[in-house]
Amino acid sequence: MKLYVITGRSGSGKSTVLHALEDGGFKCIDNFPVPLIVQLVEDSVSRNRHANIAVSVDARSSTSDLTQLPSILNELASEQFRPRLVFLDATSAVLVKRFDETRRRHPLERVGVDLRQAIESESKVLAHLAEVADLKIDTTELTMHDLVNVTKERLIESSNQQLSLLFRSFAYRKGVPVDADFVFDLRCLPNPHWVSELRAMSGRDLSVQKFFEEHAVVEQLYQQIVDLLTSWLPLFEQQNTAYLTVALGCTGGRHRSVYMAERLAEAFKSTYPHVLIRHRDYGNG
Repeated sequence: MKLYVITGRSGSGKSTVLHALEDGGFKCIDNFPVPLIVQLVEDSVSRNRHANIAVSVDARSSTSDLTQLPSILNELASEQFRPRLVFLDATSAVLVKRFDETRRRHPLERVGVDLRQAIESESKVLAHLAEVADLKIDTTELTMHDLVNVTKERLIESSNQQLSLLFRSFAYRKGVPVDADFVFDLRCLPNPHWVSELRAMSGRDLSVQKFFEEHAVVEQLYQQIVDLLTSWLPLFEQQNTAYLTVALGCTGGRHRSVYMAERLAEAFKSTYPHVLIRHRDYGNG
């Protein structure tokens, strides 16, 4: 049995995730009262209905209920059952744009409080949940289709007993992913962008890979990252961490970060069966 509590700022995609989970066989309930989560789980167990459950919780809940949510989930946890808190977010500018496009009203808007103020107020209300979430998903650059795929990969197909490890490349010029657990800056490495015949290629191309193989510093940094993750990932597992995102950044998110993400994923997939690769600023196709 799985229990996911989906939360995050309004407009970040909670409904999309809930619908994707429902399509994946979960029993889903939107805007569920926090104090009833324990009863929901106990009822499911007592009736021998070990169906996977997902509920969404948002800023419409009382502050006291939201404050108690982490402790409620901790009380439910056992060796066989680990409820997971999933936090969705996007940049404030993107959230404003989404509300403007759909002409929906933000749940915290009221007389004297405009959309931007409501969005920032919601950030403060939910900040403590973002800090303790088992999985944070940055939907800023995701289409609805992308978010459905992320839900399938990280929530539906993952096991409660295995660490889901995501290697994500990104471009620093577009900002650091907000959902990253480890961030490695690769801008110190030689850049194929300045080699005219390699500029249009990516870190997936053989010619670019050969370029990196000619520079010992690339292999040195790769090995040091492998050693660090090999040393520390087991400790996260001991703390029942279910999801970790390793973000690898370079200037354009095309050569160095893509190359390193691909190599690291290959290195760890034999140890961690649920290893994913995502290139935020370069096509995943």
